[in-house]
Amino acid sequence: MIWVVDASVAVRWFIEQESHPNADLVLERMLLQPERFAVPELFCFEVYAVLCRTHPQGSEAFLKGMIPVLNCGILRYPMTEGLVRKASVFLDRGLTGYDACYAALAKELNGIWLTFDNKAHQLIKKNKLSHILSKNLPENWEN
Repeated sequence: MIWVVDASVAVRWFIEQESHPNADLVLERMLLQPERFAVPELFCFEVYAVLCRTHPQGSEAFLKGMIPVLNCGILRYPMTEGLVRKASVFLDRGLTGYDACYAALAKELNGIWLTFDNKAHQLIKKNKLSHILSKNLPENWEN
């Protein structure tokens, strides 16, 4: 299983008020098994923007905390024509452009999008492409 990690997960690694044990478990597993994780290219920019807006030393936190994660071997997936076409289906279901890219990448890789965005998850829940981490880890997390 490929796990597509949402920016809402990564931000919780750096913002104390947003921390969550399931986000920490995702980070731990990413570092141990990076080949099982993927992010769309927008992930880096999205996390950076949020950290710069909410963290007292956002740029430094990104450099020291995110760059090593991004370079550990996870798949950093580029925006392609195929991904855009898949994303457009999710736009029609009400997802934002960003969220549609995460869902499209999960579909592209036969994976699951891990997110804390319950609203986005509910919009595509029937597709079984996303999992809301605020409740629990996915059933097949250990596989």
